[in-house]
Amino acid sequence: MIILPNQPLKNKRETDKNRRLYKANSRLYTFIINQKIIYNHTTNQQSLPILGKIHPDFFNKIIYPRLGAADPKVLIGPRAGVDFGVIDLGDEVMVLSTDPFYIAKELGIKKAAWFAVHIVASDVAVSGIQPKYLTIDLNLPPEMTEHELSLMWEAVDEECKKLSINIITGHTARYAGCNYPMVGGATVIGIGKKEKLISPQARIGDVIIITKGPAIETTGLLATYFPDVLKNKFDDTTVTAAQEIYYQMSTVKDAAIVADVGGATAMHDATECGIWGGLYEMAKNSKVGMNIYQDAIIVQSIVQKTCAAFNIDPYQAISEGTLLVTADKNKAKAIITALKQENIPASICGEIIAENEGLNIIKQIKIPLEHPKIDPFWICFEDQLTKKANKNIAK
Repeated sequence: MIILPNQPLKNKRETDKNRRLYKANSRLYTFIINQKIIYNHTTNQQSLPILGKIHPDFFNKIIYPRLGAADPKVLIGPRAGVDFGVIDLGDEVMVLSTDPFYIAKELGIKKAAWFAVHIVASDVAVSGIQPKYLTIDLNLPPEMTEHELSLMWEAVDEECKKLSINIITGHTARYAGCNYPMVGGATVIGIGKKEKLISPQARIGDVIIITKGPAIETTGLLATYFPDVLKNKFDDTTVTAAQEIYYQMSTVKDAAIVADVGGATAMHDATECGIWGGLYEMAKNSKVGMNIYQDAIIVQSIVQKTCAAFNIDPYQAISEGTLLVTADKNKAKAIITALKQENIPASICGEIIAENEGLNIIKQIKIPLEHPKIDPFWICFEDQLTKKANKNIAK
């Protein structure tokens, strides 16, 4: 039985168990109400999603027109489909990107910290400029212990050293109202020669390259958070394989390899709304069309199994670690070869066409590519958390 917050309690002396159940489901109730609201307004693209990143149309109407004072040194400012901003330093450029600092405690503090660093570093790496500096704001939940903070910071330090990133400034404090997993925010900075910058602009005739395939992050997180769902359907070897996808959740290496080969005209990390959302954003930013051959996209078998178990469309689901590339067709084979030499699976799965020819997913028939608007990962994740909480309360 679920007690929703708008239901009056029949007896003020209800059991402690019901009080806990009421608290656990208050979040679910809010989630359900918001879900109904967004689904009743799917034609209004300016609506905020129930969870996850805002839709590009909302960004373009509300955020983009209000960016403070203009500055000619800003070469690339905030854009949907672009992971970074760029400042002109003369012969060099400064590339910056900001993300939440995401510490999913259930994964283990050190493992979560690895991911938190790679999330923000990846967004600079896709510019073709190496991530070099980190600034970090830690707004910690009051329940975080000194030991947990020490473990987290040791892991941050260790991973930054591996990536040659120096931590240059920050802020650390505990605050009421702050909760896991979003424990703050971070900015990574890279400085490099202007000619190394891949200013994202796909061109007609370019090919589309995708590394690792869809739903990498979805698979890694769901398999680690909720292994029992997979254990009900698969053997332990399969569950372990799904959990090991976790360390594919970075594009730092992918992007460096592509940049070294040359020929890339745009790179984008397929995070929220997955491959379909990422390709849509890249096309809109570059004002081009796309033919995307779905069967040419690599889909790892363990990803297929995990997404089927959780009833998620892998192509729409969050996929940190999947690099989307548009590149000169004459360089495409060299890029694929270089990636495979580093054990990174990749494939050529489309081409850039004129904008008036549309955004097309081709699989037996041609269907238009539309932005998913809502990433199914967050809905599934919230639902599984609630089921897990209810199960624990019922024991």
